[in-house]
Amino acid sequence: MTEQVDCRHGDPSTRTPGRLRGRGRSYDMLAAVFFGGRRRRVVTRLVAESGARPGDRVLDVGCGTGYLTRAMAEAVAPGGNAQGVDPSGEAIMYARRVTRLDNCTFSDGIAEALDAPDGSYDVVVSSLMIHHLPEALRAQAIGEMFRVVRPGGSVLIAEFRPPANRIGLRLVRAVTGHHAMAENRVDLLDPMLRKAGFDQLHSGDLRPWTHYVQAQKPSTVA
Repeated sequence: MTEQVDCRHGDPSTRTPGRLRGRGRSYDMLAAVFFGGRRRRVVTRLVAESGARPGDRVLDVGCGTGYLTRAMAEAVAPGGNAQGVDPSGEAIMYARRVTRLDNCTFSDGIAEALDAPDGSYDVVVSSLMIHHLPEALRAQAIGEMFRVVRPGGSVLIAEFRPPANRIGLRLVRAVTGHHAMAENRVDLLDPMLRKAGFDQLHSGDLRPWTHYVQAQKPSTVA
């Protein structure tokens, strides 16, 4: 396989699990194995925790193949829509090809510079994306999520939660080829969201590997 460098995010080897994130069907197959048959269950719970309702406008940042984006689109119908953005053109093409929902769209975009007006979404979600970014860009990406969600709107960020035991850590490294995932600091999500301006945070863990944080943008923003 040939790895394509996206200079907007730096070296892709630091942010691509098993070098498959932009490879459509291969990434979905890896995700199915990685979640041990629980992927749909986890995503259904994330949709519920996001607070999205019919009629809402949703943005999925770092959507990859669009699995979560499609679930969000189903949740906000009728009347709402979900848009997924990702820097991988290959992932976006795959997402468009497999999506059969009129209220679900995809476009090229980067987390740290979202191409959207201020306050243009009711809900912003992101799943297993933050750890792909260089550390210097993570706070900037969360700041962009704060900017594009409307006052009173919500954000939900789901991230990979490393296992606590050595066998689990070895499995993660073997399956993904991505050592950073085995050391992912999910405890840093709360302070980053608070620093960006979000409040009313609540978080939780979903088996087998997911930690999420949901937060609100204050209705009155200084």
